[in-house]
Parts: sequence; structure tokens; C-alpha cells
Amino acid sequence: MSKFDEKVAQYSKFMDDKGLKYDSDLLKAVTKGLGPSIYKKDAETVSGSDAKELLTVKNNFLIKKLGLADGPKLDEAINKVVEAIGKSERNKYRAVVYYMLAVEFGKESIYN
Repeated sequence: MSKFDEKVAQYSKFMDDKGLKYDSDLLKAVTKGLGPSIYKKDAETVSGSDAKELLTVKNNFLIKKLGLADGPKLDEAINKVVEAIGKSERNKYRAVVYYMLAVEFGKESIYN
């Protein structure tokens, strides 16, 4: 199994453990879109309590990648995803957060 496949399996198990439903092909595509950052411990995760980190998710992913307009709905969606994963969960994997946000906004087609 390649390192990439190991990461996808890790994120799949994480979502299974949290009881989150997911499409494995979309999760794989989102993970692939993150490139080498998935292999760096700090870049691989999102801090749900760090306002600067959440702003990066909003600007770099929701606005630039998904092409969404800035507004309160973006912050609400980020908070919803953080809540779904669990605020106390230390490892909020970026691939999982991005996956859930893409689904939340119906932007799965970006990864096709």
C-alpha cells in the first residue's frame, strides 16, 4: 500500500469512527488535491479553535478553490463541520474538513 493509500485509509477510518457518512472516491480526490501537505503533521490537520487557521480554510479553500462568495454562511459551515467532527477532537484532518465542506456546499463536481 502506498503512503497516499495509507493516508486515505486513515481518513476513512477516522470518518467511520466518528459515524460520518462519506463517498470514498470523493474523499480520495479531496486528499489527492491537498498534495504533499498530507504528509506534514502540522499541515495535515486544522485547528478548530485557531481563528487564523479557520480564516485560511475559508479563504484558500471555500473562496479560492470552491469559488464561493464570502459571507456568514461560510463561517457557519466551518463551525458546523468542526462541531460534527467534535470540538475536543485534536486531529481534525484537513482532508476530512475539506471533504465535508465540499459536500456541505454541493461542490463535489470540482473533484470530478
